[in-house]
Amino acid sequence: MVKLGLNIDHVATLRNARGGVEPKLEDAARVALGMGVESIVTHLRHDRRHIKDADVERLCKLFPGRIHLECAATPEMERVAIKYKPASVCLVPEFEGERTTRGGLNLNAANTSRIKKIIANLHKQNIAVSLFINPVAADVRTAKNTGADIVELCTAQYSEAKNKKEQAALLEDLAVCSILARELGLKVHAGHGLGYSNAAAVAGLDGMECLNIGFAVIAKSVFIGLAGAVLEMLELIRK
Repeated sequence: MVKLGLNIDHVATLRNARGGVEPKLEDAARVALGMGVESIVTHLRHDRRHIKDADVERLCKLFPGRIHLECAATPEMERVAIKYKPASVCLVPEFEGERTTRGGLNLNAANTSRIKKIIANLHKQNIAVSLFINPVAADVRTAKNTGADIVELCTAQYSEAKNKKEQAALLEDLAVCSILARELGLKVHAGHGLGYSNAAAVAGLDGMECLNIGFAVIAKSVFIGLAGAVLEMLELIRK
């Protein structure tokens, strides 16, 4: 059964709009976990635009073993992860001024060498590591060579496909990489831009274990509540 990781960054966005403490991230996490979500996903960015360090600390203390931290592959973020010890970390690319993550990691030789060191240090703290990668076979193989435990396939292009033909071709790329990753012994996640109209097909891919989804669920929760929005997504991907 495909699992759901719920990204709650935009609960923090709403909280920060008024500079207060409501809505509380821990309340959102309790609702989501109570509805059957596997993990709570947070992205700690360099500019702290939504999630703050204190949020990561509090969530990791309240929900040990259930927090999946997304962050850049930098010494600063490595220190944060080691300090607060989430269950798992997903290393993602990050660029100044971007509205959201643009694509997978650039796994060139220099970046790969740096990522290997970060993974080794996180493993010493019993933190599982995922790499956010483009659905390209070469990147799957490189991810395996870094020592990563998980690959999260970027679904941005699939989610933004202009027509069904293009979407089908991009889904095939995801399918091939999902199978390859599992054959190499990697766990397979996917995410970015997935919502109620396109997540089911990705959930149905051979080898797919977890979808990490945030904005679509939080947006829908404005109208039907978080529990209802989570339940609808879980039912959709579990079919």
